[in-house]
Amino acid sequence: MKFSHVLPLAALTTAFVIPDEQVMSQVAIESHSTSNSIFDKVPSKETLVKEFENSFSGLLDNAKNAFDHAIESIVDTVDAAAEKLEDASYFDTKAWLDTASNLFNDEEDDGGHHGHKKHPHKKHPHKGHHGHHGHHDHKPNKTVYQLIAESKYTTKLASLINEYDDLVELLNGTTANFTVFAPTDKAFEKIPDHAPKPPKEFLKKVLTYHVSADFYPAGRILAVSTIPTLYIEDKLGKGEAQRLATNIGLRGLTINFYSRVVAVNIFGTNGVIHGVDSIIIPPPKAATIIGLLPGEFSTLELALMKTGLLGAINNTDNHAGGTLFAPSNYAFQRLGPKVNAFLFSKYGQKYLKALLEYHVVANHTLYSDAYYHPKSAEIENFPKGLFHVDLPTLLEGHSLSIDVARYGRFIEIKINGFSRVAIRDGVAKDGVIHVVGNVLIPPKKVGGVMQQWKGEELSEEDLTERLEPFVENPEL
Repeated sequence: MKFSHVLPLAALTTAFVIPDEQVMSQVAIESHSTSNSIFDKVPSKETLVKEFENSFSGLLDNAKNAFDHAIESIVDTVDAAAEKLEDASYFDTKAWLDTASNLFNDEEDDGGHHGHKKHPHKKHPHKGHHGHHGHHDHKPNKTVYQLIAESKYTTKLASLINEYDDLVELLNGTTANFTVFAPTDKAFEKIPDHAPKPPKEFLKKVLTYHVSADFYPAGRILAVSTIPTLYIEDKLGKGEAQRLATNIGLRGLTINFYSRVVAVNIFGTNGVIHGVDSIIIPPPKAATIIGLLPGEFSTLELALMKTGLLGAINNTDNHAGGTLFAPSNYAFQRLGPKVNAFLFSKYGQKYLKALLEYHVVANHTLYSDAYYHPKSAEIENFPKGLFHVDLPTLLEGHSLSIDVARYGRFIEIKINGFSRVAIRDGVAKDGVIHVVGNVLIPPKKVGGVMQQWKGEELSEEDLTERLEPFVENPEL
């Protein structure tokens, strides 16, 4: 078994693709619909759950190992639903099926086809509920560990788990209804042959990052944006669980934007398994992620470097967790050439620093459906509907007014009543990144009342007026 220390970076740079607002508006998805929004192409939670149940019905109806049967049946069952998916204006199912067939094409000859600390859910586990497929009820008789250990498609994952007696005991036990995102053997083939095997401590972190101590069958995954795992990341705060981000896009359902879910709802006596086509690596720090994506964040990275904030953000001795609202290159372009020329000039550098500080929240990690608060031992999971929170920024005395509208999978995050989060939940080692399509501009006082910027054309004079109270020696 060979691993690479650069695997998380490679996976991130090739898969964490963040389109800006302009590009998103021009995305054309082949369908019979005339809708212009990519979000209109995503089906409702109820429809997706029904399609998943129908397309995977019968997987557990014979005596073969359930996980093997799911792997072998994946493309046949998805093929059966492909026409319905396309007619309903879903994501690009042909591309989805093509990648599935590439994953499993070596198995055709076998007769198969290819194709947190405390949180509220843990207080109310889904004991005894393991779901069903279609009209066929199936009572599991093996633990999630046994299913993985006995499957011919997860031999490499099983070999790794077997190196840790406590993990074997945990996944064989009944302390929780676990969810395991199990990389298939083909997922391990993506690791370069020359890559050295990393330390056991790191491998254990990787393994625990694939497991949640809560029960997430497919229907529930489709209704959430992030999932807490067994991997505890103290850079988020003492004892906080690192989370996985779920996403529905052109490649189907993915975890952390790159690991595609290729089989769902393999139920065991103590949880559920979903097969994934890539190893899920614990994410690097937010500053590292920004540096890895120059196509989206080269302007932001340059700005952070010129102002000295890049090192401050990267230094986790100064904070535990945090939220970075990251303007894309396009967001900076929208400020116009004159404002950009001023901000990146020697004189404007102090204004640039104040502006960037308004985008950084320390110690508060706000995901789209969960909130790690520095003063609370509990993780706050957002209810359906509206949620409001004011997040203190590094710009002294100024907070960001955040409104989260959440209806199942459909979530909109607004900042200061105007700016929208374009891409949410970029999980990081030390917090979370939300990509914004506008640079966030601090309010100014007009007639004794704080006036928020609403996207109107911004002049150099207006910007300096808003930032002067936070700049030392503005006349110099």
